[in-house]
Amino acid sequence: MTETTPGWLAPEELELTRARMPILYVDAVPVRVDEGGEVTRIGLLLRIGPDGTVSRTLVSGRVLHHERVRDALMRHLEKDLGPVALPRVPASLQPFTVAEYFPTPGITPYHDPRQHAVSLAYIVPVAGDCRPRQDALDLVWFTPQEAASPQLQQEMPGGQGVLLKHALAHVGYAP
Repeated sequence: MTETTPGWLAPEELELTRARMPILYVDAVPVRVDEGGEVTRIGLLLRIGPDGTVSRTLVSGRVLHHERVRDALMRHLEKDLGPVALPRVPASLQPFTVAEYFPTPGITPYHDPRQHAVSLAYIVPVAGDCRPRQDALDLVWFTPQEAASPQLQQEMPGGQGVLLKHALAHVGYAP
C-alpha cells in the first residue's frame, strides 16, 4: 500500500532515494528542567528494533519534503511522546550538533545500515504528561548522572549513545 500523505514516499521510492542521497532527520533529547532551567531528567524511549532487540533511543525521524524543521521536530515529539507532552521547542532552531549517519560503520560514530542520513540534534524541554506511542514501548526518565553511564549509552544503537553524551556536555553536565 502506498502512503498518500504529501511528502511521504512509497517504500520502493524511499529505498531508491536512500541508496542515492542523504536524507534529512531530526533527533530530539527530551528533558525535564527545574525553575532555573537546569536539566534534571533525560527521557529515553524503549523500542524493539527490526531484528527483535530491545534498545533505548532518542526521539528521531525524517523531515518530509516541504516540511519545516520545527514542524518535523514537533511531529516526531508528539508521535513518540504523545499529544500532551507539551514540548518547548527553542525559538532559535540552532541544533546542539549535526550527526551524520553512514551505512558503512566507522566513518563517524553514527551508523544507520539503511542509509546516509544527516540529523539535526536538539535538546527539547517537555513539561506535560508523556505517554509513548507508535513503536515506543516505554519512556524512562534518567538523571543526568544515570544518562552519562557508559553502560546505558551502550544500550543505544547506531551511535545515539554518543549523541546523548554530546547533549549532556551541551547542557553543562560533564561526568
